[in-house]
Amino acid sequence: MTTAIQTTTMTRDQIAESGAVLARAFDDDPLLTYILPEGSPGREAKLQWFMTQGAKYGHNYGEVHTTATKVEGNAVWLPPGATKLTVPRMARNGLLMAPLKFGFGAFNRFLNAMNFMEKIHHDKAPEPHWYLMILGVDPPRQGQGVGGALVQPMLTRADTEGLPCYLETNKTKNVPFYQKHGFEIVSEGDIPKGGPYAWTMKRPAKARG
Repeated sequence: MTTAIQTTTMTRDQIAESGAVLARAFDDDPLLTYILPEGSPGREAKLQWFMTQGAKYGHNYGEVHTTATKVEGNAVWLPPGATKLTVPRMARNGLLMAPLKFGFGAFNRFLNAMNFMEKIHHDKAPEPHWYLMILGVDPPRQGQGVGGALVQPMLTRADTEGLPCYLETNKTKNVPFYQKHGFEIVSEGDIPKGGPYAWTMKRPAKARG
């Protein structure tokens, strides 16, 4: 008998732990490898700082779900009307420290990817929607249903609200996972200037019953 995976809303006290888990989850992600190449000085600490900022941004301006009891993964969502990372919010969140934390080369690669993906996001999801900004599961717990459990609360909420959901991914194996949860590919291709291949996916709004 399989025990259902329980999820809960991430608390502020769990932000640092969540950042560490997400850093491990995204260690081999093509986008993060493009921004912070493997073997670059201080990569582990830089990646953990970056993912901690992502969890913090979601806590401050959206919804973040994690596993109950201890953090084994996170789903970071931004709500309708606030799916774009704005400069004032990034500043208040600490993300404008990225040039100093990353180095200017890595920061420029981050901006290149973000600007490109943001244009697609705006084009493919112009209507109000929920944005799955980050989904990551600690490597020892991957493939055990944790990711599906983490996204389900917000998918249910989006259905109740009659709203679509949107995300990006850079891993081939993630595409069928998201398709299983109702997402459809709306664009795919290489990020310019040496960036990785990217898929953008959208889950249609369900009609309100």
